[in-house]
Amino acid sequence: MPFNRVTVPAAMTTAGALTSNLVGIGISLAAPGPRIEPNIEDTLMAGSVDALERADFRLLALLVTWFGIHSPWVNADRLIHLVKARPAERILAFWSALAHWKASDHRFSRLESYSGSPIDLLPVGTEFQIARHGEDERFKNSALRVPANLLRDRPGDVLEPAELASRHSAYRWRIIIGPSYRADMWAALETEPGLSAAVLARQTYGSFATAWRVRRDFTMIASASAGTPSCTPTRRG
Repeated sequence: MPFNRVTVPAAMTTAGALTSNLVGIGISLAAPGPRIEPNIEDTLMAGSVDALERADFRLLALLVTWFGIHSPWVNADRLIHLVKARPAERILAFWSALAHWKASDHRFSRLESYSGSPIDLLPVGTEFQIARHGEDERFKNSALRVPANLLRDRPGDVLEPAELASRHSAYRWRIIIGPSYRADMWAALETEPGLSAAVLARQTYGSFATAWRVRRDFTMIASASAGTPSCTPTRRG
């Protein structure tokens, strides 16, 4: 039976689980963390959809701050798949604007696919607010028009990379070997060493070929570690 690669989750994360997952990727909210490490890109996408649909600017501000700190370790290919799967105008504009902000990171260039006129983040009053407070520098000349006083930037509400790495194994592996499907697969095998290549690929949204190679390498390293002789020196008489 051929392997069919999965690139988007079967369903969007529900509101209750979303809050917990946001805590799981390092955003400070009044909720317990999840039992299982959340997928980073799934959580970012679900959070942006929820915030934009409900005009929850506090949550949107937290997501923008998170992206500002952690974008170097986001799997850009995975995020692009998710954005393309939800072609709603405001979603496209939001992620296009973030890609414009991080234009120096060329991995996100394909997110700048929004081609319409810039969208006002506020439903009403954008011109007045921009005239009064100016425009948010992070979104200037992008697909999104945002007044400077709307999305507060509070880095203290988001974990720093080192602390998040201590709590989220996939994020830690992304720092070690780069933000890739391979990093997520290695983290998954640390938790469940018995995962088959097919299950590993589906769980991390990667290809079967990458999962097969990661499983081979993980098994090889695990076997070598198990067979490593003790380094305690032998006493000679």
